[in-house]
Order: sequence, then C-alpha cells, then structure tokens
Amino acid sequence: MSKEQFESIVGRFPCQVHWGDCDPAGIIFYPTYFRWMDAATWALMESAGYGAKRMRAEHLAMPLVSAECQFLAPAEHGDRCEVRSRIARFGGKSFVVAHDIVRADGTTLARGTETRVWGRFASGPGTPMKGETIPEALKALFRAK
Repeated sequence: MSKEQFESIVGRFPCQVHWGDCDPAGIIFYPTYFRWMDAATWALMESAGYGAKRMRAEHLAMPLVSAECQFLAPAEHGDRCEVRSRIARFGGKSFVVAHDIVRADGTTLARGTETRVWGRFASGPGTPMKGETIPEALKALFRAK
C-alpha cells in the first residue's frame, strides 16, 4: 500500500430509483448518482460521529472541490441500489471518497469519487472558511480494523 492509500471502513447507503430520478425513457438521469454520492458521504461522516449538526456546531466544513463518475450500466425506475463508500485517500487538508453504486442484483452501475477539503469557518457557517489539517483522530475513525 502506498503512502497515499488508506484502508477504510465501508459505509453502505441504500437508495432506490424513483420516477423523478429518471429521464423520459425511465432510465436514471446521471445527476442522481452525484446526489447519492453526496448523501452517502454525509452518511459515512455521520457514522463516524461527524454529522452535519456536529460539524455546524464546531464550525467545520468539507466542501466538495471535485467529483467524477463512470457510468457502467443503466439503472431503471424501481431499481434498489446501494452506495458503498470509503475513504480512498487522506491528504494534508483534503480527502478522497470512493463510491461504488451497486444494484440489488450485484451489478455495479457506477463508480465515482469526490475530493473534499477539511475546513473550518471563522465564526460559523456563512463566514470565511479556511482549510485545516485533517486531525489524526478523525483519520483513525475511518481506518479499517
């Protein structure tokens, strides 16, 4: 394992393709995957004790600076899926979350990544934010056992 790689716990976020998630042909509209990945990242953070409420109270933030997704197979209205998320890499002030979106039958529908910055607001949300070094204690919460 290289210095940049990180052996992470895996979060599992259930989701379902609803009619509003589809294009007129009944196939998932691609932004839905990005919405699911964002929600899965927040669920992963919450599972480690860093939910949105705590982060706001402590003036913490994790803005998204990059997102990408490879679409491997179509999802259709009614499909039940799961986003499997893990921390792929911790940098000094940034981290990468890797996501596999898998249909209930085991088919991998998409693979994506998000790059986020760990930061703190000067005096609460809406005030200037600065990137901060990711605490070792936070990294330890995500380390696979």
